[in-house]
Amino acid sequence: MDINRAIEILKTAILMERQGKAFYSVVASQTQSSAVKDVFTLMAAEEDGHIDFLTRQFKHFAQRHEFLSKDELGLPAAVDREILTQEVCKQITAASYEAAAISAAIDMENRSVMVYAERARETTDIHEQELYEFLADWEKEHTRILTDMNEQLMEEVWNDNQFWPF
Repeated sequence: MDINRAIEILKTAILMERQGKAFYSVVASQTQSSAVKDVFTLMAAEEDGHIDFLTRQFKHFAQRHEFLSKDELGLPAAVDREILTQEVCKQITAASYEAAAISAAIDMENRSVMVYAERARETTDIHEQELYEFLADWEKEHTRILTDMNEQLMEEVWNDNQFWPF
């Protein structure tokens, strides 16, 4: 195992999660929509959880050059969170600040998925692989939620403006 590469990836992961938390927190604090605020507050809290167990993993790895197992780390089970509601989309227009934030968040989450999935494929350490597979799956769920919201907003714009060619 390349110890320096493992540490570099952990640092990158912690930084990405901190950036995600900051982004979601800012959107939650600036939106006028209570439903959007709830969605982005939840996303920020989940990123905070990722920061916590990545930081614990980093400290342990830096001291012992081994990864904690999924059980030792206490990773929560990935749960399907149905937070996309009609209320959220009713409170957002496709040209709004919140819609732009959703689009930016999709890109951010996709980058995280890519980094985590790539590291899960690269590593030979089973515990490191478990960690990054878990994170990639969790971020894919975030991407799915955000993409569903974005698609619903786009469809509403098309319908409202009669962009359909038939």
